[in-house]
Amino acid sequence: MLAVMPDAPSSSPPPSRPTVLLDCDPGHDDAIAIVTAARHTDLVGITTVAGNAPLERTTHNALVMRDLLGIDVPVHSGAARPLVRDPVFAVDVHGSSGLDGADLPAPTTPLDGTDAARFIAATVRSTEDVWLVPTGPLTNIALAMRIAPDIIDRVRGVSLMGGGSFGNRTATGEFNIWADPEAAHVVFDSGVDLTMAGLDVTHQFLATAERVERVRAAAGALATVLADLMVFFSAIYRERHDDGALLGGAVHDPLAVLAITHPDVFGSVRRRVDVETHGVLTRGMTVIDERLLRSRPAPNCTVLTSVDADTAFELILDAITHFTT
Repeated sequence: MLAVMPDAPSSSPPPSRPTVLLDCDPGHDDAIAIVTAARHTDLVGITTVAGNAPLERTTHNALVMRDLLGIDVPVHSGAARPLVRDPVFAVDVHGSSGLDGADLPAPTTPLDGTDAARFIAATVRSTEDVWLVPTGPLTNIALAMRIAPDIIDRVRGVSLMGGGSFGNRTATGEFNIWADPEAAHVVFDSGVDLTMAGLDVTHQFLATAERVERVRAAAGALATVLADLMVFFSAIYRERHDDGALLGGAVHDPLAVLAITHPDVFGSVRRRVDVETHGVLTRGMTVIDERLLRSRPAPNCTVLTSVDADTAFELILDAITHFTT
């Protein structure tokens, strides 16, 4: 049974609120990441990228989420395609809209800009200790690093959802990395402080039926939308996996946010991680160096290995409840 902790979502006080720029491709789990970041961080911007759906749809969905939350945060659209490859979308998981399964209102606030890479660069240059939190393909982040390499030394770090020791688009390639492995290589090879919420940890955090009903019980427009989205998302996950393999959709993206707001919720290891860009069978693979050899390369990434799923859910439920009207 899921533990119920209405009074305190974490046994220890949360750290100070980090400053975050969220780069996303909403996407059911991206929508939950937006809610989580709006509640638990100082959210200074949202940028969108093509991934789960074409850029027009992911941007539309980000604007819908901003309106539902009633937050005054700029939204800038970005890359409509990977650096060098043709775009591929995850319509088989998220539907043609990127957020199939819920009755979404039309956005009422305008887009703030259409050059996410320059917005990212300007934000990092003007704001101290910004965390970049990408939950889609890493195209915008790579473009920002290319046009403004000075931001690599200014950014606090990059906490991303992607990768892992196994894949979901292929046997070795997780979708976000596989969709634009060249961009992922730029980011992983940049020298920036990296945190990776890969499939190994995100498959431990599921939208089970019980959790979905607790979201719905929060009542209000936001809770209803998110519960409906999670019902659709979880049904797709169960259909796509062997019977009993997953009891609900893997809620990947908010873990990249919680990794920096509540790091005590996770287990992690420091590892060297590189991205395969050329392999026929291994395109988009995040190659995690697990060797014990003294001569192995120095680590460049904090790899999340485990999550206290009940506590993570309480933190997300707290965020949803906070914005429910």
